[in-house]
Amino acid sequence: MHADLRTVAAADIDSAVTYYRNEAGPEVAVNFVDELEAAITHLLQHPMTGSLRFSYELEIPGLRSWPVQKLPYLVFYVPDHERIDIWRVLHAHRDIPTFLTSDPPD
Repeated sequence: MHADLRTVAAADIDSAVTYYRNEAGPEVAVNFVDELEAAITHLLQHPMTGSLRFSYELEIPGLRSWPVQKLPYLVFYVPDHERIDIWRVLHAHRDIPTFLTSDPPD
């Protein structure tokens, strides 16, 4: 099992790291990366544990979300037998439906 990171998800991560580095300092930015890596490691081991809430709400088959521990971010992904396809990494207080439906999958 491996993780594929979509271009928009990579941009989400870069934006979050830049924000944390500029607003809270390098230690918090590194903590974000560590917690994100832990979340992805969990998903690689247990890909079906994420919530299907947005899959049902937005009618996106198989879309799941998983929280980044200790930080207000969610990883949005679609699992299959060989990989997890990471669509977005979004702040939990954003308008998530808009962000998930405004950018077409790449």
